[in-house]
Amino acid sequence: MKTIKISQAKSSQDIRVRISGWLHRVVKPEKNLVTVIIRDGTGYLQAILNDKKCQANNNIQLTPESTITLCGVITKVPEERSVPGGLEFVCDYWKLIGSAPAGGIEAVIKQGASVDTLLDNRHLVVRNEETSKILKVQSHVLHAIRNHFFERDCHEVTPPCLVQFDFECCGSAFDINYFGKQVYLSPSNEPYLEMCLPALGNVFCISKSYRAEQRITRRHLAEFTHVQTQYGFITFNDLLDYMEDFICDVVDKVMKSTAGQFIKDLNPDFKFPKRPFRRMDYTEAIAYLKEHGITKQDGSYYELGEDISEEPERKMIDKINEPLLLCRFPAKTVPFYIPTCPENREYTESVDLLMPNVGEIAGGSTKLDNYEELLEAYKKCDIDPCVYYWYSDLRKYGTCPHGGYGLGLERLLTWLCNQHNIRDVCLCPRFIDRCSP
Repeated sequence: MKTIKISQAKSSQDIRVRISGWLHRVVKPEKNLVTVIIRDGTGYLQAILNDKKCQANNNIQLTPESTITLCGVITKVPEERSVPGGLEFVCDYWKLIGSAPAGGIEAVIKQGASVDTLLDNRHLVVRNEETSKILKVQSHVLHAIRNHFFERDCHEVTPPCLVQFDFECCGSAFDINYFGKQVYLSPSNEPYLEMCLPALGNVFCISKSYRAEQRITRRHLAEFTHVQTQYGFITFNDLLDYMEDFICDVVDKVMKSTAGQFIKDLNPDFKFPKRPFRRMDYTEAIAYLKEHGITKQDGSYYELGEDISEEPERKMIDKINEPLLLCRFPAKTVPFYIPTCPENREYTESVDLLMPNVGEIAGGSTKLDNYEELLEAYKKCDIDPCVYYWYSDLRKYGTCPHGGYGLGLERLLTWLCNQHNIRDVCLCPRFIDRCSP
């Protein structure tokens, strides 16, 4: 007898097989017939227990979420019957592995449960069909991201999570006691990727980043999966091309995988992003906001030099309704390490990638590559250069023009899966006052 996964059911018809999994649903329409839907992470399959197979003394323990091993033969059902995959598992033997309380998850998480109840029971919520589809999409997206970079001769590295400075200088890094010294949970791994450029060439990483921002919005997390990359010997326009290529290639790979159907289920109106992406300078964005009556909370319009906040930015991208590379932000609104534009020193070689229904999902820039200019940037921001000694050395020992971007994986998934809140695409979301389960 062959042990298989449900994903192998189609190719394992008419032979005796063994399948183990969780009881997703239990139906008892007749005295001598029990119909169950079993899942094992690779799919769902309807199984039939009839006659003596459904009359066992412990039959009362066949409750949703119980684990079970079934043996029997998989057969094709007539087209007029609607069953998962069009197949049915006619069982001649079953064994209960672990029983679940009566009522299953529905007894704990009732319909219309509050957000807090759902979050407290996230360990059970992930078993529902929609959430499991999202997590499977995430797995395929990560696979596609790695393939994208490997195909382009990028090496993956694993930077540390504990760092000695808040590289973003945004005052939102988590500080912790590290053997009596103050260090931070990494808000960004860009400097470590820059460190690797001379040794490995173009590099990327997929790791956790941490931001202690006191904001509760539908797109902010305290801990998120950060996809970051750095390329050597590039121009700002090269960087924009790389970001566009990344999104289009990853989406293409995912839609061609088994996750493509999950995305269609979750987001029936999903459309492939079209190349070329629209590109808009910050100065054009300010004009666009005024033109379309998009204002600040107090009703006033944004003026040149002001940082555009989340809500108006999202209103703008929803109106544009296509991917947008928003470029060249004012120098006073970006971190110290971003160089100014040669054609206008008031603005910088910086970019945010905006997507409809989500807003910003990625941000990038070129980096200051001149040693003296970097030292001057430290002075302007009142930064102690001694702490950044090794970062400065990267300019002293063989500098080169370089840049990269960082993408929030969860924001990409929010867009792909058409979810309203970023927490719904996380395994266990972390934000203000939430660190469980």
